[in-house]
Amino acid sequence: MSVLLSDVVSGSAVGLRGRLWRLTASELRAAAVSASVEILRLEAVRVAVVDELSLRPDDQVIASRGVGCWLAANTMLQVRDGKKIAALGAALRPFPAVAARFDVGDCSFDHAVLIVAFCESPPKGMPEEALPRGIDLLLAAASGVEATTTKVRNVIATLERVFESDEVPPAEDVDRNELRIASTLNGRVVVRGDFDALTGEMLLSALSNLTMPTPAPDGTPDARSAAKRTADGFTELIRRYLDCAKTGTDGGQRPHVNVHINARDLAEHRDCAAAPSPDGGGVAVSDLDVGHMPWLGPLSVSQTRLLGCDCFLSTVLLDDHGAPLDAKPGKRLVSAEQRVALIARDKGCAFPGCACVPAWTDAHHIRHWANGGPTVMSNLVLLCRSHHRLMHRKSGFVGKWVIRIGVDNKPWFIPPPSIDPGQHPRPANTTFKT
Repeated sequence: MSVLLSDVVSGSAVGLRGRLWRLTASELRAAAVSASVEILRLEAVRVAVVDELSLRPDDQVIASRGVGCWLAANTMLQVRDGKKIAALGAALRPFPAVAARFDVGDCSFDHAVLIVAFCESPPKGMPEEALPRGIDLLLAAASGVEATTTKVRNVIATLERVFESDEVPPAEDVDRNELRIASTLNGRVVVRGDFDALTGEMLLSALSNLTMPTPAPDGTPDARSAAKRTADGFTELIRRYLDCAKTGTDGGQRPHVNVHINARDLAEHRDCAAAPSPDGGGVAVSDLDVGHMPWLGPLSVSQTRLLGCDCFLSTVLLDDHGAPLDAKPGKRLVSAEQRVALIARDKGCAFPGCACVPAWTDAHHIRHWANGGPTVMSNLVLLCRSHHRLMHRKSGFVGKWVIRIGVDNKPWFIPPPSIDPGQHPRPANTTFKT
């Protein structure tokens, strides 16, 4: 090991970045591995020291309500982390084999926590003499650079199935399932859930294909984070379910997203919200230029118009006080036959360069139906949800791209001058043409 490499591992990080250029790529790799090994060693040292201090606490530890809180108060650790360190030290005492592997740095902190948690509460059907063999299997899964939390959890799940008792394993206990959905003050929704393994498997399987990274048409990698891809996939999963599944009935009709909006607001958009009421009393909340959802309340008219492009429309006639006078049966704005024809023509999202498949598209009205645009082929085009949203509400985007049906009876897209000063029409995407 070179002098500089040794200094990197054992010295301070102050000023280190300015010296790392002197190391080769192989030395940088060695330094990263050595530093990780050193972290494991120091982590084991800290657990052992904290555990010993918990066995003979002094006044400072007692005054801090335990060694974990004392450690957090005297370091940059959070209280929960200090308590986890103290808890692991105590949990390792009855299991010397696990402690020995942890002390030599062949088992990470998180894996040691999983193993001792299993050892403290083994399956009720597991005989006492089988526990040492189970610990060996767990340590084998947790040791070496190939160890992963998934491997450790798989061994735990296997042991729970092998030695299952009459009690339902936690991973299969559906009575523990919880799903909390709450709206926030800014109108968003927070979802928190805890499911059994089978439900989780179904959810992950359903999301698998919808959350895969999708390169852009030019080959650049998907810029979305894993969390964003999962959110997008979950949205698409719900949308497909509501569009296609046998959902039963909710209040006499199939459950779906319901948005209520004044027809004048939908047609006139921005003008009506600024108009005062006829009696000169200002603008009433009920007259504002917004849609309304039964569950979560207000929805911007831009998003309402986007949904209105391809929806099931019901008309309710109201009096001056907002009371219903009459209701007309619902009608589908884009018929099944028209959608089949659109798929045959556009082969997916028609926006130039988009590779979105037909199943993930909406039928967009080139001239919105609320403004008198007819629901005919010459006024319809398939757009994926991203490009549909861009056309309707993206800041600085609405109205800049123009869609026209050409002499070939296919959609053409005219870009704004900022993209193409000559505004040369671009043909619809041909990715899926054969």
